[in-house]
Amino acid sequence: MSLLAVDNLLGSSSLVERMPGLTAWLKDLVFPPTCGGCGRVDYQFCAVCAEKLALLPVEYREHHVETVDAVFATGRHAGILADAIRAFKYAGAPQLAEPLAARLDALLTRQLLSVDVLVPVPLSGQRLVERGYNQSELLAKRLSEARGISCNPSLLRRVRHTEKQAQLSGVERNQNVEGAFAADGAHGLSVLLIDDVVTTGSTLRECASALRNKGATAVYAIAVSASG
Repeated sequence: MSLLAVDNLLGSSSLVERMPGLTAWLKDLVFPPTCGGCGRVDYQFCAVCAEKLALLPVEYREHHVETVDAVFATGRHAGILADAIRAFKYAGAPQLAEPLAARLDALLTRQLLSVDVLVPVPLSGQRLVERGYNQSELLAKRLSEARGISCNPSLLRRVRHTEKQAQLSGVERNQNVEGAFAADGAHGLSVLLIDDVVTTGSTLRECASALRNKGATAVYAIAVSASG
């Protein structure tokens, strides 16, 4: 089927309305998904790469980020771990929340942090519409189920849209997220922020500042991977 034919078919709103999911099916037909790890066609993340991810040891990586009491990650942002996170965020593979959250759970078992609530780093409304889900919130909810700690995404919100951090330099990252978050109802709470990747720590710093401004007594953070 040619691209012109797809465009013509998708242009028929009545047909699309009568057949929910037709748009996504046709796009997959012309542009089939490829595995984020090995590039295998028709998989967002294939079984072979999923097995590699499952066998990857959980590391202990600690970062210093201003205003955050401690920041931990389960491994370096490279190889199969980076591939999995990219597929999770950008390739429509929300099922990867389960194995990635399991890594966070394993690391927390070693750290034994005492926290009151899990808070995912929020997305802007625009980014949420583009992606269809907040990957950090999916991680936080699964971690909440595993550890029996409440998850409260509404405790922290993004008050303005920001550019993608991955496309910016260190200085630009700081400027991009400055003042981008606000918190509510954090008084007296020990908070654990949940994110997928920590690079410069600028996003976590701004999140922690917003929470502390609303009375959080402690703010920790955990991410699946860390750059550097």
